Amino acid sequence: MKLTTRGHYSVKALLDISLQPNYGPTSVKAIAKRQNLPAPYLEKLLIEMRRANIIRSVRGAQGGYQLISKPEDISLGQVLQAIGETIEPLPKHEPNPAQAEDWVTFSLWQRLHEKIQEALFSITLADLYYDARSWKAAQGEATSFVI
Repeated sequence: MKLTTRGHYSVKALLDISLQPNYGPTSVKAIAKRQNLPAPYLEKLLIEMRRANIIRSVRGAQGGYQLISKPEDISLGQVLQAIGETIEPLPKHEPNPAQAEDWVTFSLWQRLHEKIQEALFSITLADLYYDARSWKAAQGEATSFVI
């Protein structure tokens, strides 16, 4: 499994969107500015997440992107899949039937993959939001924050 900048930026953007009052729409420019992300790259990621039905775009002067579901209904696994992050540990690997060690290693990676996938699909945007708020509070900082 490989988590890239794409995954990091996507999660930051969705957390930012989830912080909007009543989950209202927010523009790419506003997200990019608040999170210090490159707007053109962020726009591409948001389009991918829109195609995966995680967010929707709203037209107009007060438009932008907003979540389709509540933050507690959007998992980290869904987000990573939407932007094409690899969740498979050893894609297209076939163990050598003549080597027991190869089967043991393959079995280990498969079990780890199942646990990682289980974790990714059980962690929601709401969980991440509350983790960030708790961390900020522990630092003595206000709960309005850059992710």
